[in-house]
Amino acid sequence: MSDWTSGAEAIVYQSCASCGAVQYCRRSFCSVCGAPDPQEKRASGAGTVYATSLVCRAATPETRAHVPYNIVLIDTAEGFRMMGHGENDLAIGDKVNARFAQFAGRLVPYFEKAK
Repeated sequence: MSDWTSGAEAIVYQSCASCGAVQYCRRSFCSVCGAPDPQEKRASGAGTVYATSLVCRAATPETRAHVPYNIVLIDTAEGFRMMGHGENDLAIGDKVNARFAQFAGRLVPYFEKAK
């Protein structure tokens, strides 16, 4: 299943049929119980801000046009944590939804306050 890392507008995670654990980083086995072949699923994009960091100095020439930009950690509705970009005024605990945006020539998840 394609996701944002390959240019598709989707967030994909894995779920273990044996123990029910979820994991964001793709593996050929469950990181909790070791069962083979976890099932890939598409995430809803809903979540809660766990942490936020406003970047005010460009790390590369490609990111200079985006300064300031916000890097966020999101606890997703499905139960895994992921990093993405977000609105600059997001705060810990805010409910958010993902859309996708271009950042330095790449498609990235971009989180906005839920309405």
